[in-house]
Amino acid sequence: MLHSLDQFFSILAGYMDEYTVVPVLYHFHWMEWDELSFDWCLVCMYGLFAVIVTYAICWPLEHFFPIERWDNKSAVLVDVFYTFLNRVGVIPVITFLLFYQAQTCFTGWVVDLGYIPPTLDSLIPGLFGHPILTFWLYALLLDGADYWRHRLSHSFRAWYALHALHHAQRQMSFWSDDRNHIFDDFISFAWFFIIGLAIGIPPLQFPLLMLGLRFIESFSHANIRVNFGPLEWLVVSPRFHRLHHALRAAGRGSFNYAGVFSLWDVIFRTADFSPLYLPTGDAKAPEALATGSYLAQQICGAKMFFASLAKTFGLTGRKPA
Repeated sequence: MLHSLDQFFSILAGYMDEYTVVPVLYHFHWMEWDELSFDWCLVCMYGLFAVIVTYAICWPLEHFFPIERWDNKSAVLVDVFYTFLNRVGVIPVITFLLFYQAQTCFTGWVVDLGYIPPTLDSLIPGLFGHPILTFWLYALLLDGADYWRHRLSHSFRAWYALHALHHAQRQMSFWSDDRNHIFDDFISFAWFFIIGLAIGIPPLQFPLLMLGLRFIESFSHANIRVNFGPLEWLVVSPRFHRLHHALRAAGRGSFNYAGVFSLWDVIFRTADFSPLYLPTGDAKAPEALATGSYLAQQICGAKMFFASLAKTFGLTGRKPA
């Protein structure tokens, strides 16, 4: 079944590569990227598949078991745009391109110095020949790194000025996971980028790992009245993550930072398993962050970020000499 599905994606990626990507590369004289273009298309196909699967699973659950019902869902439509941009649009392509180039250069540089970068397979010989287990171990490590990135984003005023865009949504749904400021996305990518290089993730697995983790994170954002019972100490559920997005949890001193494995919150003592489904949003966020267009949200977030930086470094209210 999985082999047939992989063949199906490969066929679709082949058509996309031949009739869409390669002509563009040829037109702009970028044919040196021709050998990688198929892999870019394959990553986009997997991203589209992830969006379709997420919709097929989450939409019926949100329809029949919602926490809240909304008459006007225009704010959710903006989140839909974020999702396609981040999972099917240019961002997966850029992610693959940059990570592939960086790992190739980095690996070549350290090999020239006489050092072979380790991978999980080489560090743990028992993993050799078990790609699925290796994949999930990489996922666990990346999620642990994301726990600290997320926790730090709530600890620094300027960083939270960007992250506030994600928390401003009062109509949180499975589309809300990718609702982030582009500056915050850049920080996240750089964070994962460095971690990915450090633990030796194969280039093609990196975007697939990100898509796999994001699928679970989308489900945890869903407007669904559900929890995982005893398994909630291990995997983030919609109820567990909703507590993180609750109005009372916005900003500093929050909890439930984990994106996929709530085990990290348990280990670092930031877990809250209260059986509550609270309203979401950030009461201090400007209305533009909550209900504005994509462009309005990005502009507002950037202004808040730079204003916060200026305040942090004492650049406001200073009289000219």
